[in-house]
Amino acid sequence: MLRWFWICAAMLCALTSPAWPEAGSSVPFADGGYIPDFLKIVRQYNASGDEFRIEGICKSACTLFLGIRNVCVQRDAQLMFHAGHDLAEDRTGPDTRASRALLSQYNEALRHYLLEGHHMDSEALHPLEGRVLIERFGYRECPPGEETTTR
Repeated sequence: MLRWFWICAAMLCALTSPAWPEAGSSVPFADGGYIPDFLKIVRQYNASGDEFRIEGICKSACTLFLGIRNVCVQRDAQLMFHAGHDLAEDRTGPDTRASRALLSQYNEALRHYLLEGHHMDSEALHPLEGRVLIERFGYRECPPGEETTTR
Protein backbone atom coordinates (compact mmCIF):
# COMPACT_ATOMS: atom_id res chain seq x y z
CA MET A 1 0.00 0.00 0.00
CA LEU A 2 2.81 2.45 0.86
CA ARG A 3 4.50 1.62 -2.43
CA TRP A 4 1.35 2.64 -4.36
CA PHE A 5 1.23 5.88 -2.42
CA TRP A 6 4.76 6.78 -3.51
CA ILE A 7 4.07 5.82 -7.12
CA CYS A 8 0.94 7.98 -7.17
CA ALA A 9 2.80 10.85 -5.49
CA ALA A 10 5.59 10.65 -8.08
CA MET A 11 3.08 10.64 -10.93
CA LEU A 12 1.27 13.65 -9.47
CA CYS A 13 4.54 15.57 -9.17
CA ALA A 14 5.41 14.75 -12.78
CA LEU A 15 2.02 15.97 -13.97
CA THR A 16 2.11 19.21 -11.98
CA SER A 17 5.74 20.17 -12.59
CA PRO A 18 6.38 23.31 -14.65
CA ALA A 19 6.82 23.08 -18.42
CA TRP A 20 10.48 24.05 -18.00
CA PRO A 21 13.08 23.75 -15.25
CA GLU A 22 14.06 26.69 -13.05
CA ALA A 23 10.88 28.65 -13.81
CA GLY A 24 11.53 32.34 -13.44
CA SER A 25 15.13 32.23 -14.60
CA SER A 26 16.91 32.48 -17.94
CA VAL A 27 19.53 29.94 -16.85
CA PRO A 28 17.97 26.85 -18.51
CA PHE A 29 17.58 28.81 -21.76
CA ALA A 30 21.08 30.32 -21.90
CA ASP A 31 21.96 29.04 -25.37
CA GLY A 32 18.78 30.25 -27.07
CA GLY A 33 16.59 28.14 -29.29
CA TYR A 34 13.44 28.27 -31.37
CA ILE A 35 11.88 31.74 -31.20
CA PRO A 36 8.22 30.60 -30.99
CA ASP A 37 9.05 28.49 -27.91
CA PHE A 38 10.56 31.52 -26.19
CA LEU A 39 7.69 33.82 -27.18
CA LYS A 40 5.30 31.35 -25.54
CA ILE A 41 7.23 31.75 -22.26
CA VAL A 42 7.19 35.55 -22.63
CA ARG A 43 3.40 35.47 -23.09
CA GLN A 44 2.97 33.16 -20.09
CA TYR A 45 4.98 35.43 -17.78
CA ASN A 46 3.26 38.55 -19.08
CA ALA A 47 -0.12 36.95 -18.39
CA SER A 48 0.83 35.86 -14.86
CA GLY A 49 2.81 38.97 -13.89
CA ASP A 50 5.42 36.75 -12.22
CA GLU A 51 8.99 38.02 -12.04
CA PHE A 52 11.53 36.59 -14.47
CA ARG A 53 15.28 36.94 -13.87
CA ILE A 54 17.87 37.22 -16.62
CA GLU A 55 21.08 35.91 -15.13
CA GLY A 56 24.32 34.36 -16.26
CA ILE A 57 24.76 33.93 -20.00
CA CYS A 58 21.75 34.63 -22.21
CA LYS A 59 22.34 34.15 -25.95
CA SER A 60 20.19 34.63 -29.00
CA ALA A 61 16.49 33.81 -28.43
CA CYS A 62 17.11 33.96 -24.68
CA THR A 63 17.21 37.75 -25.07
CA LEU A 64 13.49 37.62 -25.92
CA PHE A 65 12.92 37.47 -22.17
CA LEU A 66 13.61 41.23 -22.12
CA GLY A 67 10.02 41.46 -23.38
CA ILE A 68 8.63 40.12 -20.12
CA ARG A 69 6.82 42.93 -18.34
CA ASN A 70 8.20 41.95 -14.91
CA VAL A 71 11.74 41.11 -16.03
CA CYS A 72 14.85 42.02 -14.10
CA VAL A 73 18.47 41.75 -15.18
CA GLN A 74 21.44 40.84 -13.01
CA ARG A 75 24.32 43.30 -13.32
CA ASP A 76 26.77 40.51 -14.14
CA ALA A 77 24.56 38.83 -16.76
CA GLN A 78 25.97 38.54 -20.28
CA LEU A 79 23.35 38.95 -23.01
CA MET A 80 24.38 38.16 -26.58
CA PHE A 81 22.43 39.61 -29.50
CA HIS A 82 22.48 38.79 -33.20
CA ALA A 83 20.27 38.89 -36.27
CA GLY A 84 17.63 36.24 -36.63
CA HIS A 85 17.87 33.71 -39.43
CA ASP A 86 14.73 33.11 -41.46
CA LEU A 87 14.67 29.38 -42.22
CA ALA A 88 11.92 29.63 -44.85
CA GLU A 89 13.77 32.29 -46.83
CA ASP A 90 17.26 31.10 -45.80
CA ARG A 91 18.52 34.58 -45.03
CA THR A 92 19.77 36.60 -42.09
CA GLY A 93 19.38 40.29 -41.36
CA PRO A 94 17.44 42.97 -39.55
CA ASP A 95 14.38 42.64 -41.80
CA THR A 96 13.77 38.90 -41.40
CA ARG A 97 10.74 37.65 -39.47
CA ALA A 98 13.09 36.21 -36.85
CA SER A 99 14.89 39.54 -36.33
CA ARG A 100 11.60 41.44 -36.19
CA ALA A 101 10.39 39.00 -33.51
CA LEU A 102 13.55 39.60 -31.49
CA LEU A 103 13.51 43.37 -31.88
CA SER A 104 9.84 43.61 -30.95
CA GLN A 105 10.66 42.40 -27.43
CA TYR A 106 13.34 45.02 -26.72
CA ASN A 107 12.69 48.55 -25.53
CA GLU A 108 13.05 51.40 -28.01
CA ALA A 109 16.52 52.47 -26.81
CA LEU A 110 18.00 48.97 -27.13
CA ARG A 111 16.28 48.35 -30.47
CA HIS A 112 17.72 51.63 -31.83
CA TYR A 113 21.21 50.80 -30.53
CA LEU A 114 21.22 47.33 -32.11
CA LEU A 115 19.96 48.56 -35.47
CA GLU A 116 22.13 51.68 -35.66
CA GLY A 117 25.22 49.69 -34.68
CA HIS A 118 24.43 47.07 -37.35
CA HIS A 119 24.41 44.35 -34.69
CA MET A 120 21.33 42.84 -36.32
CA ASP A 121 22.96 42.47 -39.73
CA SER A 122 24.62 39.10 -39.14
CA GLU A 123 24.67 36.08 -36.88
CA ALA A 124 27.82 37.34 -35.14
CA LEU A 125 27.12 37.62 -31.40
CA HIS A 126 27.20 41.10 -29.90
CA PRO A 127 27.57 40.91 -26.09
CA LEU A 128 26.16 43.42 -23.63
CA GLU A 129 26.58 43.18 -19.87
CA GLY A 130 23.57 43.35 -17.61
CA ARG A 131 24.90 46.54 -16.04
CA VAL A 132 24.79 48.21 -19.49
CA LEU A 133 21.20 47.10 -20.02
CA ILE A 134 20.35 48.55 -16.62
CA GLU A 135 22.32 51.81 -16.77
CA ARG A 136 22.09 52.69 -20.47
CA PHE A 137 18.85 51.08 -21.61
CA GLY A 138 16.74 51.33 -18.46
CA TYR A 139 16.03 47.68 -17.68
CA ARG A 140 15.26 46.90 -14.05
CA GLU A 141 18.06 45.45 -11.93
CA CYS A 142 17.33 42.22 -10.05
CA PRO A 143 17.25 42.56 -6.29
CA PRO A 144 20.50 41.24 -4.76
CA GLY A 145 20.64 37.91 -2.97
CA GLU A 146 17.90 36.13 -4.89
CA GLU A 147 19.97 34.38 -7.56
CA THR A 148 18.41 31.20 -8.87
CA THR A 149 21.51 29.82 -10.59
CA THR A 150 22.27 27.59 -7.61
CA ARG A 151 18.95 25.70 -7.62
